[in-house]
Amino acid sequence: MRLDFSYKQTWLHQINPSFKFILIVILFIHILFIHNINVMINYMAAAFILYVAFTGHPWKRLLIISIPFVLLFVTSSASMIFFGQGENTWLKWGLVHITEESFLRGLHLGFRGIIFATLGVVFSLTTRPVYLFYSFMQQLKLKPKYAYSFMAAFRLIPIMIEELQILSYALKVRGVQHQKGVAGFFKKLQSYSIPLLSQSIRRAHRIAVAMEAKHFSATTKRTFYYQIGFSKFDILFVMYFAVVIPASYLLAIHFPYFPVTDVRFQ
Repeated sequence: MRLDFSYKQTWLHQINPSFKFILIVILFIHILFIHNINVMINYMAAAFILYVAFTGHPWKRLLIISIPFVLLFVTSSASMIFFGQGENTWLKWGLVHITEESFLRGLHLGFRGIIFATLGVVFSLTTRPVYLFYSFMQQLKLKPKYAYSFMAAFRLIPIMIEELQILSYALKVRGVQHQKGVAGFFKKLQSYSIPLLSQSIRRAHRIAVAMEAKHFSATTKRTFYYQIGFSKFDILFVMYFAVVIPASYLLAIHFPYFPVTDVRFQ
């Protein structure tokens, strides 16, 4: 059964992939230096606007993808909330020590993780891998032999999954049964890994020979099937965060959610 991953093209899809990648990395670094939980909440709201309104995917799919965001928030914030440090104690029971400061630091850490995840998903949902590597070659001067190798690896993933299914069906048809326990696990691992590894080695060798015959390792200038350039949407992407980031700080000053400007333990 083929899965339907259709989506609508938005302006985020039109942004130069390497430019989008570099800008998101810069945003990741900037987020690491934000210690005001009010700014972080506003920042997170801006990232969610991009995720919900401009990725072009159906809301049901976006809802399913966002389920791990909740798990990320809970797991990243719980340890800081339950075992943090602070002066205003809310609950102390054995090793569990919840304070006002640890609660705010835990929320701050959880919001930071959600922003990382949201921006990363926005990038992955609005960027085609082929265009990304073509942009790396054209704008960032990545050597074609590396870029095309990565693209070939992406194309091989569905083939490897299909081979794994065929191998599983073949073992069932032959009546191969593995014993339970650790020994059975390693026996099953051997039954699957050796055929798949041998097939992967032969396929990798054929690809390497083909790339060598096409002179992918040469230093001569190559032509590209896709010409990736810049457009007005790159400026729009920069302007979005040029407005969002100062607005996040201004709203945090005039309309704070919590009366704390720095969650770090003093």
